[in-house]
Parts: sequence; C-alpha cells; structure tokens
Amino acid sequence: MTVESALPLVPIIIVIITTILIFLSGKRPNLREFWSVAGSILTFISVAIMVPMIFNNQKIVYTLSTIAPGISLNFRVDALSLIFGIVSSFLWIFATFYNIGYMRSLDEHAQTRYYTCFAVAILGAQGVSYSGSLFSLYLFYEIITIFTYPLVAHHQDEEGYAGAKKYIVYLMGTSKGLLLPATVLTYVFTGTLDFADNITSGIFTKGTDGVWITVTYGLFIFGFAKAAIMPLHNWLPSAMVAPTPVSALLHAVAVVKAGVFCISRVMLSVFGLELLQALNLGLCTAYLVSFTILVASIIALTKDDLKARLAYSTVSQLSYIVLGVALLDPTGVLGGIIHIVNHGFSKITLFFCAGAIYVATRKKKISDMAGIGYAMPFTMGAFAIASLSMIGVPPVAGFVSKWYLLNGAMSIHNLPIVLVLMASTLLNAGYFAPITIKAFFQGRKEKWTAADIKEAPVTMVVPIVLAALISVVLGIFPQFFSQLIGRLMP
Repeated sequence: MTVESALPLVPIIIVIITTILIFLSGKRPNLREFWSVAGSILTFISVAIMVPMIFNNQKIVYTLSTIAPGISLNFRVDALSLIFGIVSSFLWIFATFYNIGYMRSLDEHAQTRYYTCFAVAILGAQGVSYSGSLFSLYLFYEIITIFTYPLVAHHQDEEGYAGAKKYIVYLMGTSKGLLLPATVLTYVFTGTLDFADNITSGIFTKGTDGVWITVTYGLFIFGFAKAAIMPLHNWLPSAMVAPTPVSALLHAVAVVKAGVFCISRVMLSVFGLELLQALNLGLCTAYLVSFTILVASIIALTKDDLKARLAYSTVSQLSYIVLGVALLDPTGVLGGIIHIVNHGFSKITLFFCAGAIYVATRKKKISDMAGIGYAMPFTMGAFAIASLSMIGVPPVAGFVSKWYLLNGAMSIHNLPIVLVLMASTLLNAGYFAPITIKAFFQGRKEKWTAADIKEAPVTMVVPIVLAALISVVLGIFPQFFSQLIGRLMP
C-alpha cells in the first residue's frame, strides 16, 4: 500500500534547520553543541515515527517537484530506506556527543565549520535514504561528497590537503564520469528515473538490449565509488588524515554506507532481481566484490597504524553488503542489508576507540599499545567486542550478517562464495585478534601507571561503550531489523 505524505521531508528539514543554527552559533560553543545534540535527537525521532507504517507494509511517497517527464525530486520510504535512515540518524547522536569530547580535548580549530559540515553530511545521508528516484539520489549523493571534503582537509596541513584532494578527485571523478552517464543511459532506455515499486521487476523493459543494460549496470557499480570496491578504493585509506570522528562518519555513518546503499538501491529498484538473474550480473558482481573482500583483508594484516588497519577492514566489510544483495537470494539479500546496521555500530565503535586512544595517549601505532588495556579498560573492552563482531563471533551482531550470507551462498549452491566468506573470517581474526591480545595480555601495567594514562573524557567513553553494547544486543535480538527487511522482499 502506498501512502502519500511529506513525512520523508521532516528529518531533512530538521537537519537543515540544525545546520543553520550551528552556523549562526559560531561564537557560542555551548549553544553550537546544544543544537548539534538536539538536532540529532529530533532527526532520529522523526525517522522512528515512520517505522510503524513500514511494518504495516506501507510505502511513503512524496513528490516535491517535477523537472521533466520521468525526472522528479521525489522521496519514498520503504524498508531499505528506513534501514539507512535509522542507522545514519541514530549514530549521529553518538557521533555528536563523541565530537564534543574529542574536539574540546584536542582544542581543535574551526569547530563551527566542522560541526556545520558534519551536519550537512548527515543531511546528504538522510536525503539519499529517502530518495525516490535516481535524480534525487544523485543530488544528495553529491551533497555528501562536497561537504565531507572540508572535514577530510580539516587539519589544513600538507597531509590533510593531499588526502582531501585524492578524496574529491576519486569521488567527483567517478560521479561525473561514470554515475552521471549511467543515469542518462537509464533515462534514455526507460524514460524515467523513478525507482520501481518492487525489487523483482526493475524499470527496464524486456526489449532493452542486454549489452547496453550491462554497460549501464557496470557504470553504476563503479560510479558509486563511495562503496570502495577495488580498484576505486584508495581514497578511503587516504582520507584517514581527517579527525577520528570524521573517520567514523566516513566509515560507519554516512559516506561509505551511502555508497553501498546506493548500489543496493540501484540493483534492487532499477534493475530488479529478475533482470540481474537473467543477465547473470548478480553472480559477476558477487565474484567482483569477493576479490575486494579478500585482498583488502590481506592488506589490513600489514598495517601497523590503527586507523589504516580499520580503513582496509572497512573496504573489505563494505563488500559483504554488496555481496549479499548480489546473491539474488532472499536470505543473502537479508544478510547484506542487515550488515549496513551491524557494521555501522561495530565500526563506529572501533573508530571511536582509535580516537579515544589518541586523545589519551597520542599513540597511533598498534605496536605501541602493548598493555594499554590496563590503562583504558572500557575503551579496549569495547574494542574487543566490536572486533568480535567484525570477525563474526556470536553473540555479537556481525555473526548474524555472516550467518545469513553463508546461508544465502549455500542456498544457491555456490561453494566459491562460501569459501570466500570462511577465508575472510579467518583474515578478520588475523588482523583484529592481535590488537586485543596486545592490549590485555602483553606489556606491563606499570608502564601506563607511570605515564598517568587514563581513559578519554566521559563524553567519548560513554558513546563507545553504548555502541559496543548495542552490537551485542543486535546480535542477540536481530528480529527488528530482519523483520523490517522482510517487508522489502516480494
């Protein structure tokens, strides 16, 4: 059942108002931070209001403007929309409190610009979530790219500008050179940019040339470079020069999640399961991202810088989401989409931990962290829990994702994908477990006591611990999101 309502605009309007208030409160830091907190909470509430409607098998649609026949600035909320909308709005609350502790502890400059751009990035994520057409999706996708550039370049030093330059060249280059042509081709072949009403049929007609469909599909897959599928992944590790909360925004909340969300949306709502199956595009995509899953994990093993290791972990873990959808099996699709949630909470925990370690110790290298668990037990305990999720150990959330993915691969009798998932799990353990072992079972307590090293500020530690605990809750009680995603299935 389709319901016409302006509800999808409410969270977007709230974020716009929040952004303006943050910008106008530049000389009053307490007020600026208050608007950030209030805006994030209100945004999440406005998203949560739509949950009962989706559980009642309703879809919310709203057209703001029609530019040309088949091209509209319109919005829709279904199960897939709500998944990304909930994750980005809820994690914004965590990131806001963490930002306050981080930015104040390091006495960072240009904080008004920082908070403003952070809010606009969330605006882009919310817009991407509820886009009802490729036109709307492209618009908000570019908003995220443009306004995260100042965040990556925040430190305004040579390293920061170099990382930001690579970031903008990769993402703007692919969006203009690949994504925009794919969107134009879609309009030429179908006469519309609106998403299909169901994920089975898509919007392409049966008479469309399969070669051109394949070309268009390939342009979309690589055009959404925020998904960091190899070889268009290198911007992501380079962007780690940004402040750690920005890294969390990039990896867990808005940027890369927008990439994999967009790919999932295009696969399901533009091409559809039947067409992808008929042209064998699903399986080709699954093998493509399997390469990314394995190679990025191997590279992560070689990194001593904690954020760099986490960055390559993200490159690998993002491809689980695309892999699940590409299996074109209901269980696999469920595993891929639910990983948007599970990876979000676990990865934001890991990056928050990295930031807390830097604030408390100024250390970035894993080799320098022997025994740090004695000085920062809450931070490293949360890191251990989130690591278990990334590995896929029950009862933490990542186990649920991998369980569904494995079942999806076995449902289509694809042994190579099963082996990829098993091998990647071993690689995950190989680059995460040594960090926890080093923190709690190596080094001496006296080293940290003598240096008077303690936990980071409470505004940083509380979001870390809560995010880690939520990962456990999602692992034990996955029903809410699995049932929500079930509303998407035909």
